[in-house]
Amino acid sequence: MIHGVNGLDVHVLEAGHESPDRPLALLLHGFPDLAYGWRHLIPILADAGYHVVAPDQRGFGRTTGWDGSYDAQLGSFSLLNMTRDALGLVSALGYRRTAMLVGHDFGSPVAAYCALARPDMFPSVVLMSAPFPGTPAFPFNIADSQASPVQPNTGNQKLAAALAALDPPRMHYQQYLSTREANADLWHPPQGLHAFLRAFFHVKSADWPGNKPHPLKAPTPAELAQLPTYYVMELGKTMSQTVAPFHPSAAEILACKWLTEPELDVYTTEYGRTGFQGALQAYRVFTDPALNAELRLFSGKTIDVPSLFIGGKSDWANYVSPGAIDLMKTKATTQMSGVELIDEAGHWIQQEQPARLGNLLLAFMKDASRADRNKG
Repeated sequence: MIHGVNGLDVHVLEAGHESPDRPLALLLHGFPDLAYGWRHLIPILADAGYHVVAPDQRGFGRTTGWDGSYDAQLGSFSLLNMTRDALGLVSALGYRRTAMLVGHDFGSPVAAYCALARPDMFPSVVLMSAPFPGTPAFPFNIADSQASPVQPNTGNQKLAAALAALDPPRMHYQQYLSTREANADLWHPPQGLHAFLRAFFHVKSADWPGNKPHPLKAPTPAELAQLPTYYVMELGKTMSQTVAPFHPSAAEILACKWLTEPELDVYTTEYGRTGFQGALQAYRVFTDPALNAELRLFSGKTIDVPSLFIGGKSDWANYVSPGAIDLMKTKATTQMSGVELIDEAGHWIQQEQPARLGNLLLAFMKDASRADRNKG
């Protein structure tokens, strides 16, 4: 436990700390994950010479100091405050900078804003499963140009109404996760928490044969309706009802080496203890334009450090925000080395294919450190 980090006591998993003066690798998880989600990757990076640190992020697991009630002040869960959490953790560990920064799912935008705000402390960044389309921009040269396509989520209400008008009526998962009812639905599902989590992890992995993702043409209701129901849900259904029909068979569970039953028990125990509201607060921030207005501080700013995007080939998350990958490559970053999609991986890349992920990360860091040396 690392105490006094931006108001938090942060629970971390780490390896490689026994040897002094190792470069720091910081791994930021997403939803509904934990530091534990990096368990297969941590030893790979430690064996390669890194001091590897994976925290339970604000709102998750054994990290404490956050308010997990629905009526909590949400400002502490803003992207910029979670960026400060990462910066505070690096400082608390006695480092001036990371050698490797990796963010998965909701950890991806946190990592992106780390690299945007403090390139001196975060001199490279790897984004996983959630492409970064850029910062919300103030309109520039308004008399003679179009506004930026990236806005602080002002179109949510219009999209919600349009999805609800589809046949059958649908609801975006982020909207559902922002509701007051979502925590109880996830925490106390009719099938039990263990069975719910098993189905949720399974249906978003490469193990579920229904995941055949492809880019969507535009963020229209008709295009978004092509997404699986765990992303664009049937209106009126809970997430536990949505994934229940896709629960894997006993044989499929036995064959799942990346998430064994004892490993899943860790998730069941942790979320059984904490509930999900702390983890859901970030979605509520994300869907509230007022709470994202501060991101316009970075209007027009790009990620100017070496960057890489890694997705699972069987993961729809790469395409949930239509056009985001193209914006990330052409507008949001200036030193992106590429987009890598890993075979036989869905959303949980670091669990499903840790060896392939480790190889990509180490190759990227070799190139990034060489560029850093040449620049110096």
